[in-house]
Amino acid sequence: MILNFAPSRKLTGYREAIELADRIASEHYGEVMMLSWYDRDRDFESPQHASECHLDSAIPGYADYGINHGANSMVILEKGRFVFYFTHLEPCVG
Repeated sequence: MILNFAPSRKLTGYREAIELADRIASEHYGEVMMLSWYDRDRDFESPQHASECHLDSAIPGYADYGINHGANSMVILEKGRFVFYFTHLEPCVG
């Protein structure tokens, strides 16, 4: 499931974004674990250098890593400024 979220004000940076993404995912799915992420401001991803193997691919490395390591939700903040992949650690409620 993809959760697209536009905060009422611009986020100050990655630290604020990661806290918000974790809160959004937790509110929707309960206990979650972040698997991968991307910060467009710094062009930085986790796992670091994951996209180096995907230079000719339509799928960025951080997305491929998240999907192939069990991600079942994605939180997108500010139209892709920050992207986070999560896996649910308990069954979805609601």
